[in-house]
Amino acid sequence: MKKENLLLVMLTLFLALTGCQEDLQPVDMTRTSNTTKNESRYEIGAIVEQPLASYVKLPGQLRPYEEVNIYAKVNGFVKTINVDLGSVVKKNQVLLELEAPEIESQVQVAMSKFTHAQENAAASRDKYRRLLDASKEAGAVAPLDLDNALSKMKADDAVVMSEKSNMEAMSNIKGYLKVTAPFDGVIIQRNVSAGSLVGPGSKADIPLMVLQHLQKLRLEVFIPEAYVDKVDLKRPVRFRYNAMPGMEQTATISRSANALSSMRSEAVEIDINNTEQTLKPGMYAEVKIPLLSSASSLLVPNHAIVRSTEKQYVICVKDGKAHYTDIQVGLTTNDFTEIFGDLHNGDEIILHASDEIREGTTVK
Repeated sequence: MKKENLLLVMLTLFLALTGCQEDLQPVDMTRTSNTTKNESRYEIGAIVEQPLASYVKLPGQLRPYEEVNIYAKVNGFVKTINVDLGSVVKKNQVLLELEAPEIESQVQVAMSKFTHAQENAAASRDKYRRLLDASKEAGAVAPLDLDNALSKMKADDAVVMSEKSNMEAMSNIKGYLKVTAPFDGVIIQRNVSAGSLVGPGSKADIPLMVLQHLQKLRLEVFIPEAYVDKVDLKRPVRFRYNAMPGMEQTATISRSANALSSMRSEAVEIDINNTEQTLKPGMYAEVKIPLLSSASSLLVPNHAIVRSTEKQYVICVKDGKAHYTDIQVGLTTNDFTEIFGDLHNGDEIILHASDEIREGTTVK
């Protein structure tokens, strides 16, 4: 009885395995691949011409309203320094004093020569007057002697003027020993100490001090070439500093360079009041430059632009063929990018383009 049951179980397993083998069929993997290849298509879109946004965001940087590197005009040793880093100074305030004994000696020599010339001129003047008075009597003074006295007096007067100019020049040079501030500001650098040898002949080409006018600042912004003719100079500019994200200010454009720099951009400046000196030169700001409402531009989806290390381009569709068109990129939003190039409103382009699509490829 047990043997019959064992045979029955073995027979059942054999039939089950035979049925499974009959159900297994080979899968055609090439069918799906061929279908996908035959049904693939390029997604085509069109370039749209629409008005620009009311403003464009550009980075700006604060610069001092005035800045000067202070050097010594004459050679000398630093005698005293009256200011230090961060000192607030007024115009014509003495910043430091130099000592140069040779200049003092030259001033004394110039003053002595001037005094000597004055004495000679006075003597010549008296002699001429005496001869002039004596010449009133006929035959008392020869005309030649009178002419010589007049010439001597004029020559001595000219020497006096020359020595006076030389003395004033030396006095001015002596005044250079006191280095003064050219305008109100703050000392942001101090590069010398008492006893240092300074002057035009010194080897170190660094300034004694650097003075900046910080009560008023310039916010400098570079406008790209594509937007130069679209900026609305009459509307106020809004900006906020990166270090102060919660504070937005408004102002107007104070001046523009009216020329493009080597970076193909035009510099504009906005005057910023900084009487409390809470702002520092070098701080960055995000500036919203207003644009003319009538300005318009060509827009394409962001994914339609192909970027490489050499250029940026879109792939246009002309007569069923793919053609590369070089572009320059302007304003970019989350979905669209402003482009400039040999393109027109309504031109067809390939969306989701890539460099795998070659020039002249047939577009279905």
